[in-house]
Amino acid sequence: MAKSIYTCSECGGTSPKWLGKCPHCNAWNTLEESIADAPTSGKNRFQSLSKSQPVATLSEIDAADVARTPTGQDELDRVLGGGIVAGGVVLIGGDPGIGKSTLLLQALDALSTQMKVLYVTGEESGAQVALRARRLGLAGTAVRVLAEINLEKIVATIAAEAPAFCVIDSIQTVYSEQLTSAPGSVAQVRECAAHLTRLAKTSGCSIVLVGHVTKEGALAGPRVLEHIVDTVLYFEGDTHSSFRLVRAIKNRFGAVNEIGVFAMTERGLRGVSNPSAIFLSTHGEPVPGSCVLVTLEGTRPLLVEIQALVDSGGPSPRRLSVGLDRDRLAMLLAVLHRHAGVACMDQDVFVNAVGGVRIGEPAADLAVLLAIQGSLRGRPLPRGFIAFGEVGLAGEVRPAPRGQERLKEAAKLGFSIAVVPKANAPKKPIEGLAVHAVERIEQAIEVVRGMT
Repeated sequence: MAKSIYTCSECGGTSPKWLGKCPHCNAWNTLEESIADAPTSGKNRFQSLSKSQPVATLSEIDAADVARTPTGQDELDRVLGGGIVAGGVVLIGGDPGIGKSTLLLQALDALSTQMKVLYVTGEESGAQVALRARRLGLAGTAVRVLAEINLEKIVATIAAEAPAFCVIDSIQTVYSEQLTSAPGSVAQVRECAAHLTRLAKTSGCSIVLVGHVTKEGALAGPRVLEHIVDTVLYFEGDTHSSFRLVRAIKNRFGAVNEIGVFAMTERGLRGVSNPSAIFLSTHGEPVPGSCVLVTLEGTRPLLVEIQALVDSGGPSPRRLSVGLDRDRLAMLLAVLHRHAGVACMDQDVFVNAVGGVRIGEPAADLAVLLAIQGSLRGRPLPRGFIAFGEVGLAGEVRPAPRGQERLKEAAKLGFSIAVVPKANAPKKPIEGLAVHAVERIEQAIEVVRGMT
């Protein structure tokens, strides 16, 4: 067994045994276990990441596109950048019960028809995995299953089976005999992930690591875990809702912030081909405080309904937002008062993005303000109305990236009126869509008041 050493995360000092307080900097609970002297002989099963290569000129290096294999799940392929890559390592995290194992088992069953696959489960028995497969209606005739948490045995099985695609469910349950700490500890997660990544790079096997998340929603374990892997995916959504979002936070083989939309059914997760329908409410008639936004998630324009409710408040009015930045909401209310003369200082303001989607881009500013103004006045926006654009502190309406694609997506879904930044106005008319280009927030308010 390799010798363990404990390193302080604050000062980098080392100790041969664990101590509550670092003997070098006196910081408490900062000593983390690691391997002192990893063997480097050829007999070691964990070889270096790749063989050393000679120095080459950048322009002379062959840069052919990597081959991708579709997983059978179109929405998952979209998030991955087209499919799995040989030797690629994917880390996928999400709340318990949100559908990580279900989605990966479906992908494994589809991939098993064209390559050798292996499912390593550390949280369930083989019988439990088989029971889920029967419930999902999966044949599973070519899916190999291993119930094991010992890293050395997992590596030996991968070497013997030689799969082209392997799922480790989950990385927090795997432990290495080279370390004495318990499974799930920082040292175990870091070392096991690093060894599996080396194995993927040297063997060409694509590996998916399932990760736990903390109560704040971040991936549990050391942050270096996200740096080691090639792709990081997050499962989002409420477990009480039937819809799930898979978002790419990091992707060395595709676009980041790309999302895939799934619906949970009795037969597992199914991709949603038109996700805009999820995020739009089905009002019989237009209602006050509702404005449709064309947001951009990765390479996909999405139509999301922004709802606002302005109600009389007390001496300390509340500002609450779901799916949007609360601090930005307070800033936008100040801009609305200063530059458009719409005061909400004595009103409670609640803003919500329909469908549980989280919007981080500033292009939602204009839609938020128009929804707030509509709720305050009690007048709905006209049917088929959309808006997008960033609003600055000086009251200017700034352009949003890829505005033409947003407008075309809205027109394709039947929307007929758009209020957009002047810089995003189309050079050629878009059939069926009347575009009103504005430069300032007060101009946008005046345009809307003329419609209602």
